[in-house]
Amino acid sequence: MNNQKTKNLTLLSLFIAIEILMVSVPFLGFIPVGPLRATTLHIPVIIAGIVLGKDKGALIGLVFGINSLIVNTISPSAISFVFSPFISGSFLSVLLVIIPRVCIGYVAGILYETLKEKNEIIAMTCGSFIGAMTNTILVMSGIYLLFGETYAKIIGKNFEELLPYIVSIVTTQGLLEAIVGTIIAVMVSRVLIKIKH
Repeated sequence: MNNQKTKNLTLLSLFIAIEILMVSVPFLGFIPVGPLRATTLHIPVIIAGIVLGKDKGALIGLVFGINSLIVNTISPSAISFVFSPFISGSFLSVLLVIIPRVCIGYVAGILYETLKEKNEIIAMTCGSFIGAMTNTILVMSGIYLLFGETYAKIIGKNFEELLPYIVSIVTTQGLLEAIVGTIIAVMVSRVLIKIKH
């Protein structure tokens, strides 16, 4: 195994360990905000997508999704049914908990790969920000489309009120997560890319 492959495998293992650690430490990976859980778990996924490529980023996103499924199953909140088929009884929960998380790393990685020749910092920034927003938009729109009426009832809203509520979540909490994630991801990615090369 050559030196570059060893570095990549080490970094991949490190990202998996970080995701598991962040889930295991209370209030580190998932932060309760009303009925929702804000997350920082997208940040290692974004960094993996940028540093290791879209495929490895998608793999770390899968680890995020599986961890999210486990947490929502063994430590459920009022809305955990959307992320756990064991609570909802629906396979749609698996799609909602996995697909957006896999897309984070893939989107971040492909945007970085596409734009890095023009400007590496802009490529990292775009990949980080759009990767984070991909998660928020896919999760919240998935909740609306797949579980809207039940979700609205649980959070004490009429179904007609749900779409404006979801838009407000995306433009406040989602935007904040994306901005914070972008700042951290760009700083860490720059260092790791130098170490990798």
